[in-house]
Amino acid sequence: MCLKLTIKQKKFADEYIISGNAYQSAINAGYSETYAKGNVIKLLENVSVKSYISDRMKELEDKAIAKQDEVLKYLTAVLRGESKSAVVVVEGVGEGCSDARLIMKPPDEKERLKAAELLGKRYSLFTDKVDLTSDLTIIFEDDYGEENS
Repeated sequence: MCLKLTIKQKKFADEYIISGNAYQSAINAGYSETYAKGNVIKLLENVSVKSYISDRMKELEDKAIAKQDEVLKYLTAVLRGESKSAVVVVEGVGEGCSDARLIMKPPDEKERLKAAELLGKRYSLFTDKVDLTSDLTIIFEDDYGEENS
C-alpha cells in the first residue's frame, strides 16, 4: 500500500517499531508532549501509519528469520560436509607452553547424521506405510442378562 506519510509520521512509525512505546516515539519524532498524551492512539490508528508499520515489520521479519529453503540448504550443506565451523585448537609447543589457534572444521559424523535425520523427517523418509484397511464385519449383540418373566 503506498499511502503518503508526513516526515513526522514516518519518524514516529520508525521509532515505534524500535521501542514499542507510542508516547515516547511521538516525542522523539517531534510531536509535543501535549499532542503525544492526547493523540498518540489516533496516530497509531491512522491508516497510513498502520500500513507503514505493518510493511516495515514484515520487511524486518523477512530479513531476520530464516525461511524454509534456507534451513533446508543449510542442513544439506552440513549433511554433505560442505559447511565449516570455527574451532579453537590448543597445542603444546614445549616446556609447559601451549599455542591456541583457530581452525575451520567440517561437521563431524554426529552432526552430519543429525542433519540427515532432520532432512529425513522433513521429507517423511523414515515413516513406515501401514495399511490400516480391513474387511471386518462388526456385529453388535445386546445381552441384558437372564430374562425374568
